[in-house]
Amino acid sequence: MSEPARKLEDAGPNARSGQSCRILVVEDETMFARAVATCLQRAGHIVSVAGTLAEANKQLAAAAAQPPDLIILDMRLPDGEGFDFLSTLAEMGDAAPAVIVVTAYGDVSQAVRAMKLGASDYLKKPVDLDELLVTLDKVMRSARLRSRLNYSRARESRSADTVALLGNSVALREARKQIGTIAAIAGDASPTVLLLGETGTGKDVTARLLHRLSPRAERPFVHVDCASLPKDIMEAELFGHVRGAFTSAHVSRAGLIEAAEDGTVFLDEIGELPPELQAKLLNVLERRLVRRVGSTREVPVAARFIAATNRDLAQMVARGEFRDDLFYRLNVLTVSLPPLRACREDIPLLARHFLEATARSYGRPTPALRDDAVDLLKGYPWPGNVRELKNVIERSALLSGDGGITADSLNLAPIAPARIVQPSRAPAPAASEDGVSTLASAERTMIVAALRETAGNTSEAARRLGVTRMALRYRMEKYGIRAADFAA
Repeated sequence: MSEPARKLEDAGPNARSGQSCRILVVEDETMFARAVATCLQRAGHIVSVAGTLAEANKQLAAAAAQPPDLIILDMRLPDGEGFDFLSTLAEMGDAAPAVIVVTAYGDVSQAVRAMKLGASDYLKKPVDLDELLVTLDKVMRSARLRSRLNYSRARESRSADTVALLGNSVALREARKQIGTIAAIAGDASPTVLLLGETGTGKDVTARLLHRLSPRAERPFVHVDCASLPKDIMEAELFGHVRGAFTSAHVSRAGLIEAAEDGTVFLDEIGELPPELQAKLLNVLERRLVRRVGSTREVPVAARFIAATNRDLAQMVARGEFRDDLFYRLNVLTVSLPPLRACREDIPLLARHFLEATARSYGRPTPALRDDAVDLLKGYPWPGNVRELKNVIERSALLSGDGGITADSLNLAPIAPARIVQPSRAPAPAASEDGVSTLASAERTMIVAALRETAGNTSEAARRLGVTRMALRYRMEKYGIRAADFAA
């Protein structure tokens, strides 16, 4: 028995290589190939052996529907060199299996050439079993990570609907022009982009479009929803942490900013970022370095940052709710997305687009959109903008009969003028002894007025006040205001 084979046979049943996978061993030394196969099978893998390149190609063709996850490849075989096989595998593109090259004749130049042809790692005979299994684990983890990333990118590309920018209105054309200009800006430290617009105007879609049109399109896109991240773990989620940084930090973990690598970080609802994290984010943007929670080491940041909000950051700065230096740092390149009511001529085009998309998704014929429905759609104020229009059209398409979609079948809830908050009708805020209203009394008065006009609907009141429902509830508790007191 050869020395490499003896080392592998001595490994015993404790050999471990993590998740099971399909492995093809291409090796002409029979005893060595058998020993490798036995040990890999003990570790839970499915193994097949080929003694020549011809046999390896035959097995690969036969398993085209379910190819091996990994190939352990000898570099010198009776009918050719392993380099020839690597060239063949390279033609498979992303579907090619991972390859570990094993040879008794290896040197640095061969290793470099093998890596250029697609090999994942390189080992010399005699091979130590522990080293082989550790290498196998590392290679397969990298391959699975690569596969998930490719899937994520493909899904991102499929889901990046540009419908929010569909239209011929002047406002939409101007927005598209801005986006095209900004997306083309290259460089290692691309300027920050700030997307402004009401809820439902397509800020998320625009951020993905900016990424897809940029030179970073093939790199990661990381969406960070600042409004949905729990406050107690937000710092660790954004910036990462090291093991032992806090009670549940059992392992070190990269944060979302670090995970974006040299791609794009999309900070959605940036206005919801707590003040204590605003300073840390500013430091990242200024110095292009990020430090994990509990660590003293700083990691370079190469990602581009896109931020979005439906709030007025300038007013938040004036009220002391948002750092002025962070606002100025974010507000380098700004794209303002128009509300749907400012692009009424685009509504029929958008509606028909949503109708066709819904019909395709559910395998149904596209219903006709009647003229009276178009007139109603164009006259409706659309407080939820494009997102609301999409939901209304999808619902109507699924419930429509043979008569198509009519004004009645749209089932749009009427919005009476009385439901619109008129500043002149709001009660005057309480004044101090010198006749000047206090900030607290003015804030309380505005909240009461909004709740009264919305019959205690906190979601609608928050939208009208330009704050999140969470922020409104906090202020209601602060001033002892109950929504139930305003319910109809």
